[in-house]
Amino acid sequence: MNAKVWLVGAGPGDPELLTLKAVRALRSAEVVMIDSLVNPAVLEHCPSAKVIAVGKRGGCRSTPQAFIHRLMLRYARQGKCVVRLKGGDPCIFGRGSEEAEWLRDRGVDVELVNGITAGLAGATQCDIPLTLRGVARGVTLVTAHTEDDSTLNWQALAQSGTTLVVYMGVAKLDEVRRELLAGGMAGDTPVAMIENASLPQQRVCFSDVSGMQAAALAFDLKAPAVMVIGEVVAQGSQRLGREGVEAVVGLGTQWLSA
Repeated sequence: MNAKVWLVGAGPGDPELLTLKAVRALRSAEVVMIDSLVNPAVLEHCPSAKVIAVGKRGGCRSTPQAFIHRLMLRYARQGKCVVRLKGGDPCIFGRGSEEAEWLRDRGVDVELVNGITAGLAGATQCDIPLTLRGVARGVTLVTAHTEDDSTLNWQALAQSGTTLVVYMGVAKLDEVRRELLAGGMAGDTPVAMIENASLPQQRVCFSDVSGMQAAALAFDLKAPAVMVIGEVVAQGSQRLGREGVEAVVGLGTQWLSA
């Protein structure tokens, strides 16, 4: 595995959700470049590697992408096995494809390793199936934050009939709410806003599209969080009603029905 860059998804936070292939890459790593959302506990698989923090967070001081590119290239050309460790999956809002293409254009051997994305893990932790026969025949993953401030086709999303999973949307909750309603989505469509997906401090706020911003404010929702929007969310909210708050908190998730 020498002289190679691995673009590895570390999953949503729970270190037990790391894949075996990711563990194998970490064990061979000489240099690990770690994102800010990666749980440091996964570094137990690479105790002798040089670890470099290259975090990128919205609204915070971030490592420039060009610098990350050059750093990976420098170590690869030194003959090192490099792991670029990303939260979630490297190819779901993770720039994995961009980095792989940039490195391959410069003659570097690159391999991508999938990780479990936060939208999937968070929904599962809340007993929300992203697809369900007779309810949702598909799922659409979108980001509310774009580098060029371009606008999504919210009308098409609102009328798609699929479950929507919205990443990086905490700062744009009101915009998401307004756009979905304007696009024709019913105001009583269920919403789950999941903070710190898969971690012991995970919390979820249930609401609907019309009331999602007010519910998030009352809940004091913080990033990182994902929103799951669609009729499938009712599966998780029904579980709250059946089991009660104390039983669910005992599983490591705090619940608030807004």
